[in-house]
Amino acid sequence: MPAKHSIKEYEAGAYYHLYNRGVEKRIVFQDDADYKTFLGFLRLYLTAPHLPGDSRKVARPISKPLNNFQGNIILLAYCLMPNHFHLLVKQNQEDGINHFMRSLMAQYVRYFNTKYQRIGSLFQGPYKAVKVESEEQFVYLSKYIHRNPLNLPAFRESPGRLNNLENYKFSSYGNYLNLFQQSWVSCSDILSYFSTKNPQTTYKTFIKESTDKDILTIAPLTIDIEFD
Repeated sequence: MPAKHSIKEYEAGAYYHLYNRGVEKRIVFQDDADYKTFLGFLRLYLTAPHLPGDSRKVARPISKPLNNFQGNIILLAYCLMPNHFHLLVKQNQEDGINHFMRSLMAQYVRYFNTKYQRIGSLFQGPYKAVKVESEEQFVYLSKYIHRNPLNLPAFRESPGRLNNLENYKFSSYGNYLNLFQQSWVSCSDILSYFSTKNPQTTYKTFIKESTDKDILTIAPLTIDIEFD
């Protein structure tokens, strides 16, 4: 029987939680350059290629043009943590997630192993994927993803950690608060569930509130509820 969340057959038009952790929970983002390189690959894969004056860069040159998934994979939310990452995506064409994740993982592992002069697996097996089955799961999953940094030491020790959450540099939360705009992150589907007049404010209130319902709602979408 396949392992939980290991089946790689995805429906067109469906939403999925994609995530993976470093092998033996090892650190996979050791410095800011690592985080930025992973985000750089996301940007390259999810924006139109070969634009005039295209200045998109990653930390290390790429030997051949990357595949492009713009329009096929829609990224709605992300969070990169020291030893794992979360993505919330919509797949518009069958098998898009498979190609997208294989490409993303291969590029980042190649970068990481070259930089740190290592060989072998970096992540804990194949990426995990869980289909979002309801609107409630859809909205609460974005909350789970954006609250992920709260158990990092820098946040645990901060009395204003919920307010500081918006300053975490390696999640899509800032897009939702209109603090910055990454064209390859789409916020509209999730924000459509909030105030039409000021969705950023009501979404921020939603993120700051935490109840037992949060865990019960997103539990089927994860293997565990570990934040660190």
